[in-house]
Amino acid sequence: MEGYRILEIKQSVFENNDREADLLREELKGNKTFLLNLMSSPGSGKTTTLKATIAALKDEFRIGVMEADIDSDVDAATIEQTGVKVIQLHTGGMCHLDAGMTRQGLEGMGVEDVDFAILENIGNLVCPAEFDTGAVKNAMILSVPEGHDKPLKYPLMFSICDVLLINKIDVLPYFDFDMAACERYVHKLNPKMQIFPICARTGEGIEAWTDWLRAQIRDWIG
Repeated sequence: MEGYRILEIKQSVFENNDREADLLREELKGNKTFLLNLMSSPGSGKTTTLKATIAALKDEFRIGVMEADIDSDVDAATIEQTGVKVIQLHTGGMCHLDAGMTRQGLEGMGVEDVDFAILENIGNLVCPAEFDTGAVKNAMILSVPEGHDKPLKYPLMFSICDVLLINKIDVLPYFDFDMAACERYVHKLNPKMQIFPICARTGEGIEAWTDWLRAQIRDWIG
């Protein structure tokens, strides 16, 4: 029997999503819960990266994960195996989550016993970038096979994120991926973006990423 719930969520009707997002952040601050919004294209290695991140931090923080998908519960079943709290969110066909939908997910999961909440957003580089979810930090993953020119094609996503994980660096020798060019494109859009080359499968670079994340969480929850 599955040890997690599936919560059906629908599109929010808030007129001012940014205001709702700010209110949600205030509530999370009061509850001492840090929320990370993790975004990427399908197939970039989001769930594998999430598993590596959980493994590095689960002994220090009480972690809860919201897995957002249009349908299915594959990712929730995978994350459940890590032993952390998890809930599956179905968006009813929507390709993004806004602050109101995120609130529904947090209420369904319960954050009273969660220090570090993670929203694994819908796999999409367009729609999720347009909606503030109320997260404290936004992170995105770009995998090497996707190409170093993605910042030029999807500038909004790279502009609104605080950190970029360049995943699957183990296959760099087999792809025409220019790391220096990618970093240059990113920093032209977002000079403050933190960039961590990683391989979620082997663990390379995960320590640097989780060291940064640990500091962000501790600063937020006090």
